Amino acid sequence: MTQFRISGVWKDSNNVITHYAFHTVGETSVSRASKTSKSQAISLLETKGNSATTWVWNYSQAKCSVGENVEVVNGSNSKYLRSNPDNKITDNLGHLIDFDWIAP
Repeated sequence: MTQFRISGVWKDSNNVITHYAFHTVGETSVSRASKTSKSQAISLLETKGNSATTWVWNYSQAKCSVGENVEVVNGSNSKYLRSNPDNKITDNLGHLIDFDWIAP
């Protein structure tokens, strides 16, 4: 059973998420980001016992805060990751940091 945090995304030229910044949660620490493909992310979260939450920068506290739970859903075209489905902008993780310009 592994817990993950997702802090950012990489998108293609059509603004579609292709990769996620995955962090592994340890007993006393959280790993550095690992660029994880959409298919790898789906596989990790479909593994029984694994779970993920968003990890969002909190400007007032100057640190990351645990956000919403993330789940795999079946879309009309394919599976994808989504946070709590309540029609907010955060639902599809597009609000996370865009790592395209930070790390290729």
